[in-house]
Amino acid sequence: MFFFHKPLLTLLLGCVIKLALAQERDSIRLQQYGDSSTTHLNMDAVYNRPFLISDKMPVAVGGYLEANTLHQTTEGISEGLSFQARRLTIFMSASISRRLKFLMEMEFEDGGSEIGIEFAAMDLSLHPALNIRGGIFMNPIGAFNQNHDGPKWEFIDRPEVAVHLLPATWSNPGFGLYGKAYHGPWIFGYEAYLSNGFDGSIIDNKENKSFLPAVKNKEGRFEESSNGRALFTGKLVVKNRGIGEIGFSYMGGVYNQFQADGILLDKKRRVDVVAIDFNTTIRLLKTRLVGEIVYAHIDVPDTYTQQFGQNQVGMFFDLVQPVVRRPFFDWPNAIFYAAVRVDYVDWNTDALTETGFSIGDQQWSVTPAISFRPTQQTVIRLNYRYTWTRDLLNNPAERTASWLFGFSTYF
Repeated sequence: MFFFHKPLLTLLLGCVIKLALAQERDSIRLQQYGDSSTTHLNMDAVYNRPFLISDKMPVAVGGYLEANTLHQTTEGISEGLSFQARRLTIFMSASISRRLKFLMEMEFEDGGSEIGIEFAAMDLSLHPALNIRGGIFMNPIGAFNQNHDGPKWEFIDRPEVAVHLLPATWSNPGFGLYGKAYHGPWIFGYEAYLSNGFDGSIIDNKENKSFLPAVKNKEGRFEESSNGRALFTGKLVVKNRGIGEIGFSYMGGVYNQFQADGILLDKKRRVDVVAIDFNTTIRLLKTRLVGEIVYAHIDVPDTYTQQFGQNQVGMFFDLVQPVVRRPFFDWPNAIFYAAVRVDYVDWNTDALTETGFSIGDQQWSVTPAISFRPTQQTVIRLNYRYTWTRDLLNNPAERTASWLFGFSTYF
């Protein structure tokens, strides 16, 4: 069911040419529908941020901060109240010259104990439907990986599928193409990249299971590939200005070191991931719906036990409802929201060979939330997260209840 990057890259290039021609034919309709460049897709999230711009500086600067409190209880046992300084992110952008721009995003997590470059790339624009990007970028698998800024969300915790099935804010060095085109009310977008990718840590880690996020702990992954084979990530997006956006993405490549010094050690083992993401707004109620579904297949060696799943699935679904919009103190457009998120991750969808019973290793969670936005750039959030976690043997679920209160703000 999976495909390799060469045929898909050819297909995407064909789509680029067709979209560019369609854009030329439909230019007469620009006055009716407006420029597609003003309609943002999830792929535009890296530049769709508030920046501080000065006429005396060639660089625009911005960032965001997240901080919160946490009180968590698991099966009646609690460690009390904790305060968390989750992340401070700085981003800078610059227009190098016409058709050339640069953006950098650096994140400081847990008070600076972890520092990482999430994005540092140069974009060369040849046409709205054909742009070249090189450097460090976030692989466009799903939507949350690219559109993850804390101030954009009503929830303090990131979705489980984006953190514990996919690697959170998964970025790599590489290069590729991206672009957008429009046809009336429709916006079309694509991305196609080759980059460094996964390694053997996804099945050789302290979690003792197939765990893609373990690759983020690999030192030197920004300097060289683990096996000399590129990871391909591609995405196609369709958006209707009156309906919403849907994206289809794929990421795949060889993850193991199959040879050393010309000696064959193992066959080439692949990891392949597909994702569907969507977002829409019910205009009558102004209800926002956001979701993402992910499936991953890992070619695990036969020498590994069955606790290392070959097939994994996950999803999240958000419903966000504005409740009150009114002036509040000195904020003329303050908004109160009510929201709920449903999370699901199954790290092993296989069955036990001996009995045929389904393997557990899965988690459900539900998070009701209320939030207050004095401006759209700042959110104050109260979340209650209830989680059910099952072990490999599908024993009764371990239950965890968490209260979280905090804020996130651009600056």
